[in-house]
Amino acid sequence: MTRVLGIETSCDETSVAVVDDGRQVICNLIATQFDLHAKYGGVVPEIASRAHIETLDALLEEALSIAKIDPAEIDAIAVTKSPGLIGSLLVGVTAAKSLAWAWGKPLIGVNHIHAHATSAAIELADDPWPAVALVVSGGHTSLFHVRGFDAVELLGGTVDDAAGEAFDKVASILNLGFPGGPRVDKIGSGGNPNAIRFPRTMLKEGSLDFSFSGLKTAVLYHIHGPGKTTGGLESLSPAATADICASFSAAVVDVLVEKTMLAVARTGVKTVVVGGGVAANSMLRARLTARCEADGLSLHLTPMKYCTDNAAMIAALGYHLMQRGYASDLLLSAAATASADARF
Repeated sequence: MTRVLGIETSCDETSVAVVDDGRQVICNLIATQFDLHAKYGGVVPEIASRAHIETLDALLEEALSIAKIDPAEIDAIAVTKSPGLIGSLLVGVTAAKSLAWAWGKPLIGVNHIHAHATSAAIELADDPWPAVALVVSGGHTSLFHVRGFDAVELLGGTVDDAAGEAFDKVASILNLGFPGGPRVDKIGSGGNPNAIRFPRTMLKEGSLDFSFSGLKTAVLYHIHGPGKTTGGLESLSPAATADICASFSAAVVDVLVEKTMLAVARTGVKTVVVGGGVAANSMLRARLTARCEADGLSLHLTPMKYCTDNAAMIAALGYHLMQRGYASDLLLSAAATASADARF
């Protein structure tokens, strides 16, 4: 058995986990910062990094207590190295390096997005690779061809707003609060997804990239009028708000599903995996399930508890990378952006 301690601080969740053999999650603790950022309508980087500093030590202590282990029983430490908010990343990387040095343990730097891309495998008995992985979160909307835990090829990504960012911005337009994605999903469940025909931006023919900026603007103008940014909210009934949420969600989901299926056709795989915070969206889960069933594809949706940013997926991927001979040294540094390499 190999026991990995995972640390995740890429954005506004502080998380620590203990995972055995990349599959068995002993504990996965997450401290959110919703209350700190809600009044700003989005994540404030400086506030996020300070909150990580204040929270991480206590989470580490609690994780070891829940797992009923001491540092000697940890075999390695995995930490999110990139991508993310640089100040937040530095808190986690510095902590992981300090622990690796003090405890004499191997250190593995992990690509946060690739951890999302492989997170559906955490509770599976067998690896689902090769697969097309759809990663949908607040900062990223990407498609990957995953041939293995250390073989993750980017097929397409966001050219402007990510899907999760678009959900948050539409929630802000509708004054629904932060975080916006779950609120749009919940309110939209009572609306008509066909009430408003918002645009589906597919970009050039055959493109696997994503663009949701125009969709966000279409929602803004639908509410306030063409070219206007205020004045329309007062006339919206709860039913109209629900229809907007449902129709907006349908426009996002249609693009996500169609491009995922295009990636499947291009790669020839028979399996789809989905991760990231927006992977918790009920409409996306339902439509992908129906489409994969219709097309004879195997679909693995990341369990809801591992959709948002979490250290269990970091520890799990760290384990698999370590098994394949990858390791970092104490010169490991954080990076706000990431290359296509599975380790970074």
